[in-house]
Parts: sequence; C-alpha cells; structure tokens
Amino acid sequence: MARILIVDDSPTDVRVLSAMLERAGFNTISAANAEEGIAKARSERPDLILMDVIMPGTNGFQATRTLSRDPETSMIPVIIVTTKNMETDRIWGMRQGAKDFISKPPVERDLVQRIQNLIAAA
Repeated sequence: MARILIVDDSPTDVRVLSAMLERAGFNTISAANAEEGIAKARSERPDLILMDVIMPGTNGFQATRTLSRDPETSMIPVIIVTTKNMETDRIWGMRQGAKDFISKPPVERDLVQRIQNLIAAA
C-alpha cells in the first residue's frame, strides 16, 4: 500500500491523520517540521505528502515550493492540510506546487478519496 509522509508540528494532528490513513490501509511516516519533512521526502520517497503550513522555521508553503522544484521530489504530490482556510491561502499553496488543499480538521472519507485520486494520477 502507498506510504504517506505527514509533515506537521502537532503530535496530536499527526496521530489523528495517521489513524485515518492507517484505517484506509496506508502506511504513514511523519516529520515534526518542514526541514525534517524535506529530508524525509528525499530519503524515504513517499507516494504522497500531507503538509501543514504553520510550523516553526520553514513554513509549509516554503517546504512545498522546495519539494515541487527539486527534481528528486517534484513527482511526489503534496496536499496542504492546514487551519488556514482563506481562498488566498489555497491559491498561494497551489502556486507553490501543492496538488490539493484541505482545511483542518479534514473529513476522513474526503481526505482518503483525494489521496487515492492523486496517487492514481501520479
């Protein structure tokens, strides 16, 4: 089954997202900040990345831009999952290279469906 990298500084959010994904049959790995997420994306080559935006240091928009411009990771789809739910945030996230944008807390069925669609299209 597909491996999903969850990049989020909230241990609670990581646990919730991991539980949702594991119930759907996905394997999960996590990173507690954007820098660690970029490194794990390069070393682990996940099938998809769930990226928080608001994190200390490098934010999720910056990390998404880095990953989408790096030939080693540009083929890995990124879904931004964040509490930032303004339309301008969604547009900015997509401009940074995200393939989708979901507001927290995500609806499990919707999240799983979007992940499956992106993995199938990759």
